[in-house]
Amino acid sequence: MLQGHYQQTLTNTSAHLAQTMTLLSMPATELAEKIDSELSTNPALELINERRCPQCKRLLPASGPCPVCSQPINYESQEPIVFISPREDFYTHSSSDAGESPEEPYASEEIDLPTFVLRQIAGDLAVDDRMIAAYILNHLDEDGFLTTTAQEIARYQHRHPADVQNLIDRIKRCDPVGVCSLDPKEALLTQIEVLRETAKIPPYTKEVIENHLNKLSQHHYQDIAKALGASTAQIERVSEFVIQNLNPFPARAHWGDMRDPNTGSSQVFHQPDILIYHLNDNPKNPLVVEIILPIRGTLRVNPLFKASLKEVSEDKSEEWRNDIEKASLLIKCIQQRSNALKMLLEKLVAYQQNFINGGEIEMKPLTRAEIAKELGVHESTISRAVSSKTIQLPNKRIIPMAIFFDRSLSQRTIIKGMIEEEDKPLSDSEIQTNLAQQGINIARRTVAKYRSMEGILPAHLRQKHQK
Repeated sequence: MLQGHYQQTLTNTSAHLAQTMTLLSMPATELAEKIDSELSTNPALELINERRCPQCKRLLPASGPCPVCSQPINYESQEPIVFISPREDFYTHSSSDAGESPEEPYASEEIDLPTFVLRQIAGDLAVDDRMIAAYILNHLDEDGFLTTTAQEIARYQHRHPADVQNLIDRIKRCDPVGVCSLDPKEALLTQIEVLRETAKIPPYTKEVIENHLNKLSQHHYQDIAKALGASTAQIERVSEFVIQNLNPFPARAHWGDMRDPNTGSSQVFHQPDILIYHLNDNPKNPLVVEIILPIRGTLRVNPLFKASLKEVSEDKSEEWRNDIEKASLLIKCIQQRSNALKMLLEKLVAYQQNFINGGEIEMKPLTRAEIAKELGVHESTISRAVSSKTIQLPNKRIIPMAIFFDRSLSQRTIIKGMIEEEDKPLSDSEIQTNLAQQGINIARRTVAKYRSMEGILPAHLRQKHQK
């Protein structure tokens, strides 16, 4: 009996953890769809029409955030105020009386992956090579992999295969790194090569990916360690590094930074998952961080359904109990998701406060592993919490949450500033030297990559442009 109870408890705990992790990775829009689906299929789950604080559970007034959770504990403190708010506070107050969608000045320019990559590299290419690069990029699949070969492209374009391969290799180093690879292994190896310029790579990482990628995905660490003459702990560190820093499908990784204003007629609007602003809109006050709970009203287990369980026939009772358990589990997991986001944002916003207030040049280097260690959680929890989320900053710009971990952003901004203030075009080597004088040590080709990511031409073409 004790063993059966233990197994039941273990099963429930595993289900709770699995669902919490799944919900944590969802942006607000996907979570809303998940809740709507559960409401339509589970009679034990109901949404009651009341405004209640998702955090402290107090009933709220007709409008506005929770008067308790949205206030600082100490008005002299500059610590960010982080709390959860109901969805209606964000998207209904600005709608017009005619029921039309509110004007959205913060939507970002829609850009496809081939165009995004071509913009990075075009300035460094001869005119003929740009045409071939465009042809190559138009043969990417949805994962960012090349669907043809260098030999086929060379035959079609009447070029030497080595020239085409050289062009492909240059494209692979663009953002997202590994794009234009032939398969996940090649993409991962490219990412390692690029990361090696600015970060320490765990021993055996390249060897594991080259020869034991399938076993790594199956967590056969002992087999890999034996084959390479390494320890199991070393292979586990490789696995953690791969999970946290590499992406076998480049097009699925975060690419672009959504900074270009929308000047076209796109009807796609970006509704942020989190809003950051200053208390009472005063820049001298602490930052306020509102996490959007994407439902209107309060989720609960239907009390009438629960009470009727005693009267239902035996053949239905198990089904009803399962419905009640599923409803209860969903509610608990949503609360856990909110708590995890709140915990993360309290640390993240405090750490990157200078970036939030001062812009990209103030970005501090930060990894998911560092903040995971500080919070006492697994790195995968941080990755899921960050995944697909967007944040609206005090200046009304909407950015992916992943930017808070962009180690290159401040360096790219410094490079951009150098070029804007140059008296004569600076070469990438000169920029590298200037960065070193500021304590920033990166390779020349990394300078070239960051310059290209900012859409800046190389020095010889800037010289022609100035003339």
